[in-house]
Parts: sequence; structure tokens; C-alpha cells
Amino acid sequence: RAASVPRRSRPLRVVLPRRFILSLRCVTTVSPWHTVPEACGQPWWPKNLDLSRHWPWEVSLRVGNEHVCGGALIDLNWVVTAAHCIQGTKEYSVILGTSKLMPPNSTRTLLIPVRDIIMHPKYWGRTFIMGDVALLQLYNPVIISKYVQPICLPEPNYSLKVGTQCWVTGWGQVKQRFSANSTLAPELQEAEVFIMDNKKCDQIYRKKSHIPRVVPLVLGDMICATNYREDLCSGDSGGPLACEVEGRWILAGVLSWEKACAKVHNPGVYTRITKYSRWIKKQISNGILSVPCTSAWLLLLFWLLQPQMGP
Repeated sequence: RAASVPRRSRPLRVVLPRRFILSLRCVTTVSPWHTVPEACGQPWWPKNLDLSRHWPWEVSLRVGNEHVCGGALIDLNWVVTAAHCIQGTKEYSVILGTSKLMPPNSTRTLLIPVRDIIMHPKYWGRTFIMGDVALLQLYNPVIISKYVQPICLPEPNYSLKVGTQCWVTGWGQVKQRFSANSTLAPELQEAEVFIMDNKKCDQIYRKKSHIPRVVPLVLGDMICATNYREDLCSGDSGGPLACEVEGRWILAGVLSWEKACAKVHNPGVYTRITKYSRWIKKQISNGILSVPCTSAWLLLLFWLLQPQMGP
């Protein structure tokens, strides 16, 4: 069994004046936005390329023991996935630190419940996938290790050139699934992909549909990537599109939709993370309290927040 975080009552959440936030370190236990890039996007990989690589930001989003989607760790207790992966008010958890869909008993594998889910306000649902991105706040921050590490977020103005080599990962099948009873891959799959021009991507899918030309299929907040050999299939929704830029890996997108996966002429369409970097930053910065303070600090907070009393 994976090392799990015990479920407990909802942590105390207090909105404090700015002067208190600046003076109390226990309030700032959530990694601030500006500290994340210092420990992101630099995975440890064996020098022997014949050995399997691991993708330390890869997350398996679960309902109970069932894998429902992929995701990417972007901060010590924040995960980004696709908004369409979230269905109703189910209790979600994430597994990190393993390449196995059903991980064995291991101290390096983490199972952490999801504390809060933040859907992007532009998301309208599966009928028109715009704003297909969601943030998951974990109950506890992860401990950075060789097997668990966040991926870097790109700057909002950064643009990947067409033809840039990237990688997609997930537990979906590499071959098209013909049966509803088909199982997901037991080991994390990876596939090399290349960034495609959005107009060309739109043309490919438009030929396969009867939607009028005036209605765009591939929007500006999307990014396409394709592979001339293989791609990943369902089960990878919300999974990362990772690209190496100047020695660091950045999260270019999360898988939003595709048709007839594992086909050369059906590129994957991803939510373009650069379009949502500012929103993500704002949500993370708003997550002031995520780790309970010590009793001494709580007593101090209680005293500071009390109204002044006369003699």
C-alpha cells in the first residue's frame, strides 16, 4: 500500500491582515509562487538511457482506487489537471512518486487526499471545452525527492515554436482501445510529440466533423501536439504535455481532448497553460493557510485577533 496521509477534519482557514501574514512564518508554509521555480522541472534520470525514466511531477487522480485522470504537480501542495476530469462532489485523492498504476507498498509513493478543487470560471462543460483546467489543493504538501518534484510553469508571454519536441505521459493505452472493458496500462507510458500549428490542427479535425467553418474547434487557449508513430489514449485526460526549455521542464499543457487516440493524424489538443498562468498564480497565492500552525502560534493568533478590551 502506498504511504497515505490520514484523513482528518478540515484544517483551520483564517484570512489575516497583511501585516500578520508578513510576520508569522507558520502562515506562509505554502510555497510562495516565486520559490517554486528553484526546485522544479529538473528530474533525476539515470545516466544509463536503457533504464526507465521517471516523471516526478506525474499524478494519478483517483476516486477510491480507480484512476480517472492524469495531472501534474506544480507546487508543494497544488496539482493541475483538466476541468472535465472533475465530476460532481466526489472525494478525490492523488498518487505521486510511482510509475505503476497500482503501486506496491513503498515509502516513496504518496497517497494524498484532495482538500479543495478550483475550476476555471470559463469552463462551460464537455459540450464546449474552453477553460478546461482545474487546480487541486492537497491536504498536505509533498516532500521533494528524486521521485516527487513539481514541473515548472511557463511565463504567460512564453510561446513554444511549432515543431518543438515535447513528451506526454499517462496510463492510457498506446494502442486504440476497442473494448469498454480494456484495462489501462499498468506502467506509466510516455510518447514523444511535436508542437503543431493550431490552424493546421483545426483543419485536421474540421475535415472529420460537420461543424461550420465559422465555429473554431481549436481555440487560442489550446495547443496541439502530434506524433508520427504513436500517441496515448483515454485515461490520460488532464495529463501533462512537458517540454524541456533551457535545461528545465515546463508544463506546456494538460490533455483536454482528442479523437481516435494513438493515430498519427489525430493530434492531441491540450489546454495551453500560458493562457492560465496568471490565474494559477492568483489561486496559489490565495491559498494562504494549508498547513496547520503549532499550538503556540495559534494562541498568539487568537490573542492578536481579539478585540481590544478596556480596563
